[in-house]
Amino acid sequence: MFEKSLVCGCPLAGDSHSDKHLATAGPELFTSLTTISLHNRTDEEVEMATVCYRPEGLDQLEAQTNFSKQELQILYRGFKNECPSGVVNEETFKHIYAQFFPHGDASMYAHYLFNAFDTTNNGSIKFKDFVMGLSTLLRGTLREKLEWTFHLYDINKDGYINREEMTEIVRAIYDMMGKYTYPALKGDVPQQHVDAFFQKMDKNKDGVLTLEEFIIACQEDEIMMRSMQLFENVM
Repeated sequence: MFEKSLVCGCPLAGDSHSDKHLATAGPELFTSLTTISLHNRTDEEVEMATVCYRPEGLDQLEAQTNFSKQELQILYRGFKNECPSGVVNEETFKHIYAQFFPHGDASMYAHYLFNAFDTTNNGSIKFKDFVMGLSTLLRGTLREKLEWTFHLYDINKDGYINREEMTEIVRAIYDMMGKYTYPALKGDVPQQHVDAFFQKMDKNKDGVLTLEEFIIACQEDEIMMRSMQLFENVM
């Protein structure tokens, strides 16, 4: 079962560190919603049920991820409970995500997050897609986590983050938080955050962020590093 087991790391509009912290807010929000409880389960509880889609062999997934075989069984059970067919389409993903943000509109952020997990661009997320991404977010190296975050923001997948892409993600995060953004969100706040990001990150001032610019800027910032380290304490 998907559990909200980590306090949401997304800062609100009134946070004095929000300009720095929002750049890594997306994956933190995902982790807070999709962390599976891997503790205190018996083998009987994690027996894998038959569904329309069967995941790749556990041995192969164990080799490809940072999860043990038993953890993969538990993850699969939670995935199957939410998605009995064994695959998740975008509408189902949005529905699951919206349950955790009843006071906001999570649809756009869920759309971007779905696309980040749908690595084959076929309109569905299989268990392997899900567990590979979760492995990166929870137990990957710092660089792997930052690379995943970069690809989330790189909406058109051209290898760069431009101002428009970052504005779309930041606005989607604020829409998702709804009335819990405090003080009340003004129309130009997302753009102000994006301008602050680019001033810090865009070293050569060409109007786009490369992967290396993004990683270097994050590594140089203590707030962002603490943000990424939250993943290490989840499991």
